[in-house]
Amino acid sequence: MKIPQEVKNIIEKLQERGFEAYIVGGCVRDLLLGREPKDWDITTNAKPEEIQKIFLDSFYENKFGTVGVKIPPNPPLKKGGEIKVVEVTTFRAEAKYSDKRHPDEIKFVEKLDDDLKRRDFTINALALKLPITNDQLPIKSQKTKIKKTEEYEIVDLFEGQKDLENKIIRAVGNAGERFGEDALRMLRAVRFACELDFTIEPETFKAIQKNSSWLEAIAKERIKDEFEKIIMSEAPDKGVELLRETGLLKYIIPELETGVGVSQDRHHIYSVYEHNLMSLKFAGEKKYNLVVRLAALLHDIGKAKTKVIREGVATFYNHEMESAKMAMRILDRLRFPREVIERVINLIRYHMFVYDVGVVTAAAIRRLLVKAGPENMEDLIALRVADRLGSGVPKAHPYRLRHFQYMVERVQHDPISVKMLKINGSDIMENLGVEPGPVIGAILEVLLAEVIEEPELNNKKYLEKRARELMKMDLAKLRNMAKEKIEEKREEEDKAIKSRHWVK
Repeated sequence: MKIPQEVKNIIEKLQERGFEAYIVGGCVRDLLLGREPKDWDITTNAKPEEIQKIFLDSFYENKFGTVGVKIPPNPPLKKGGEIKVVEVTTFRAEAKYSDKRHPDEIKFVEKLDDDLKRRDFTINALALKLPITNDQLPIKSQKTKIKKTEEYEIVDLFEGQKDLENKIIRAVGNAGERFGEDALRMLRAVRFACELDFTIEPETFKAIQKNSSWLEAIAKERIKDEFEKIIMSEAPDKGVELLRETGLLKYIIPELETGVGVSQDRHHIYSVYEHNLMSLKFAGEKKYNLVVRLAALLHDIGKAKTKVIREGVATFYNHEMESAKMAMRILDRLRFPREVIERVINLIRYHMFVYDVGVVTAAAIRRLLVKAGPENMEDLIALRVADRLGSGVPKAHPYRLRHFQYMVERVQHDPISVKMLKINGSDIMENLGVEPGPVIGAILEVLLAEVIEEPELNNKKYLEKRARELMKMDLAKLRNMAKEKIEEKREEEDKAIKSRHWVK
């Protein structure tokens, strides 16, 4: 077990002063599963004020008995760096939860057993006791004989280790009581199930179904945090389906359930709900970011509203616009950041872009870039891939889509164009005092040819000087030479772009 030295040091200092101290909760679970813990929590019978006397660089800003102990970095951080904090919490028991969110009263207790009884799931109600060495014996007992432990000891009152082996999420004690203490625990059960690939134990599952409405008492910000973790897990589709099966989904995104059983056209083998779920599944498998995953889940959420049967065929005209509107309301309701909402809406609004070879022109690509934004094209293509896979079509990257990516890159970067010059036609006309005409284009093409050969020449001062010189030369001949050089370079770069996307 790789436990950070700073965590060991905190426990040792508490033990030296005669207090009990244990590593507890999710970090113990992760250690036993061979996963790297994200956070480390310590529990002790020392009171908050006693903890602060031992650790001078600490803070206590809550009523739950949790002291934040600051860990000095090694080597020292530069100014503005982040300081690590380990939370040390006094053993506690909690009274009635009238609002399903916060205990009416916090009571500190002396026994670890009483502290573990209040925790949510058996796999999180595990405590780990470190060995005590001679140097770590309590100061007041240094001269007495104390039996020293030589191995780590796991305190497991509720068969949490057995549930870890069997991959089960089980509430500690009575599930209904645990969820009544904090209704968010129902959502956490689903999150752990999809993060760890575990199954929710039947009685715990039934308790969630029975009490799912309690989720309405929870702040949207807390729900959003748990929901986001589900979406970003390795099995996000499993998480959303569990939310539906437990009855929690109707208190988070009830709009998704309107797609259950809604059949689609001949291009889809799944219902609207199943398609959204499958699109999310493939977005997860391909490790796409949060914005793409949310867009994959919600991109067709408006289909149930827009479905019309025409001549025996299901149509969903403008469903992308309806889906974008619905997604905006949903994500705003869940308190997602404005930037995330805008990006998701943008992807949904334009996810129906056409990419047929021979139909899509460079001008059409430019219009899409203007609407959707060049910075969003990678995510837009990712959404389209998830959409295709989610429809039951086997090929994620057909030739048409690869050709579209090629067109986007070619147009977006416009590698060989007079636009890359640090001078334009207006500059030439103003500096040379000439009227618009073919000569301006000829000069620009000659300048471009020279810059292709020597990029360092692409500065305004040189180009203005060179333009004056070119006005006195036989531009017809020079222009032909320039065209050859430009076309040669264009073909070279176009070939490179095509090869990256496997198109001809």
